Amino acid sequence: MKKDFIKGIRDGFPICLGYLSVSFGFGILATGLGLSVLAAVGISLTNLTSAGQAAGVGIIAAGGSLIEMALTQFIINIRYSLMGISLSQKLDKNFNTLHRLIASFGITDEIFAVAVAQPSVSPYYMYGLTVISALGWVLGTFLGAAAGNILPSSVSSALGIVLYGMFLAIIIPPAKKSKGMLTAVLAAAALSIVFKYVLTAVSGGFAIIICAVLSAALCAVLFPVADEEKEAE
Repeated sequence: MKKDFIKGIRDGFPICLGYLSVSFGFGILATGLGLSVLAAVGISLTNLTSAGQAAGVGIIAAGGSLIEMALTQFIINIRYSLMGISLSQKLDKNFNTLHRLIASFGITDEIFAVAVAQPSVSPYYMYGLTVISALGWVLGTFLGAAAGNILPSSVSSALGIVLYGMFLAIIIPPAKKSKGMLTAVLAAAALSIVFKYVLTAVSGGFAIIICAVLSAALCAVLFPVADEEKEAE
């Protein structure tokens, strides 16, 4: 157990450093929208989803409804369910139902990528991987939130773009390789602009949901995945 836990911490340390810098931007974003340092840290402590948290604090700041929040988080984070199904093929025999429930909290894009590359994953390896990654995420949020209350607004605004820079780093590489991905990104961006400046009566939460669903539907029609590709996957 100890050996697996330490290996998880060692493998997750690069994730910790990456999360430290990205969550710093989230902390500044949260306090900039009126949340307290404690609230920002609490959100990061109970969630490990950068895009979901960024969208969530926006809905909170705008006074959105619980339905908006639930639907937004469902759409943004549904990919984690697919990752969990894929990762379940690598779990060893010690992964009982309780371990699965606990470990599921720590499934993120980066943690999944590291874990799925292992020949076999034990519960304590996942715990080590999750603990060190979550530590970086929560610590970065605290530092960013605290800095947002101390630094001048001009500096806080400049540092706040770190989170959006991460989003660009996620979407640009696949968009260069896939016309479907590029179309989805451009369609979602265009729709976001329409909701921002034209259809202003639609709340931010529902705007995110509509943009995501419509852009995905457009790509499903224009760039359908062939049956041969599905079988290969």
